[in-house]
Amino acid sequence: MKTHFALLIISVMAAGLLACDKNSNGDPQDAVSPKQIELPPQGLQVIERSNEFGIELFVRTAAGEQKDNLMLSPLSASAALTMLLNGSAGDTFDQIRDMLGYGDEMDIEAINQVYKSLVGQLLDADPKVTLAIANAVFYRDDFQVKPPFIESMDEDFDAHIEALDFSLPPAIEVINSWASDNTNGKIPEVINDISADMVMFLMNALYFKGDWTYQFDKELTQEAPFYLDEGSHIDVPTMTGNVNTRRYYGEGLRAVELPYGRTNFSMVVIVPDGSLKEFYNEFTPDVWRSVTKGLDVDEEFTETSVMMPRFGFEYDTYLNNQLRSLGMVDAFEPYLADLSGISDWDIFVSFVKQNTFVEVGEEGTEAAAVTTIGIDVTSVDPDSPPRFHVDQPFVFAIRERTTNTLLFIGSVSRP
Repeated sequence: MKTHFALLIISVMAAGLLACDKNSNGDPQDAVSPKQIELPPQGLQVIERSNEFGIELFVRTAAGEQKDNLMLSPLSASAALTMLLNGSAGDTFDQIRDMLGYGDEMDIEAINQVYKSLVGQLLDADPKVTLAIANAVFYRDDFQVKPPFIESMDEDFDAHIEALDFSLPPAIEVINSWASDNTNGKIPEVINDISADMVMFLMNALYFKGDWTYQFDKELTQEAPFYLDEGSHIDVPTMTGNVNTRRYYGEGLRAVELPYGRTNFSMVVIVPDGSLKEFYNEFTPDVWRSVTKGLDVDEEFTETSVMMPRFGFEYDTYLNNQLRSLGMVDAFEPYLADLSGISDWDIFVSFVKQNTFVEVGEEGTEAAAVTTIGIDVTSVDPDSPPRFHVDQPFVFAIRERTTNTLLFIGSVSRP
């Protein structure tokens, strides 16, 4: 019988964390006893809604992906977008807030406080797991940033804040070096150029390294068939062993959970009964809730004979279209975006990009992500005239204005 493996990596404790640039540490405790995290008011609601955002972002990305493997960090994306939320106002604020799943009863101070508390506890949840989270704000040295925004990035997000001359090559080196330094070198480059209109980058970096609580024996790893959706198979190095897990069997899928360290963090592997592509159409936040609730029914991790391929890859993607489809519309539109909390200049979000890395082997997992939000200027200062760049194929027409009679219409694909 063919086995169709779909490897879905999700850090199950939270999605969408904010900001402290430090490694996890704490007092050693029982290796299989997770540390209880005390959530502030509305904490459970925020995590639940953040998880929904993460699942929807993943599914929409996967639906249009042509590559064999992909991985996103909902945690990193949510963190960077919450930084952006701090600089938003009006409809732009409402759209980002609603997309991220925050209740309209929560103001930005409450949102920041919830995540600040969560991050502090998660970083200290397991001394056997390395978890590092960092934020940064890089802005063009002549760009006028409002002091309250800088203060919030510093105090609530513990962000590295630096003004750079974006016209000089060293600016790119500084930004990429920050990404590399905060992902243990796993993501060495996130940008390769800076456009003339770029005025700011908001960035989040996430690094995770955890050893399995119950490790695989490397000597038992051997080549085994991995069956592809189209019916063929390839031989891949496959880890084999009797390790303690929790399992769940649901409608159209089966799942296994493998813990790290003292079991605060884990990997959940979901295997659909049919093809992975078909599963994407069925995978919703409700399905994720069913899987995790089903796994949580078992209080203990029990011995299971597991076969799972080793794997590792890098991935990067722009998330503009997915975020638009989830409701974040105005932020991407010049003259509609209201980022007045950042500056009085007319600015908008040019792109949201994520770079990720993962390596899974017999001892454990190493993973990293960097989310980069690029912010462009629409006009150099509030008094300068608006710009309109025609830099791609376009349609043109000639009309008589008083009668709106159309005389000519055409298009230009190659001027």
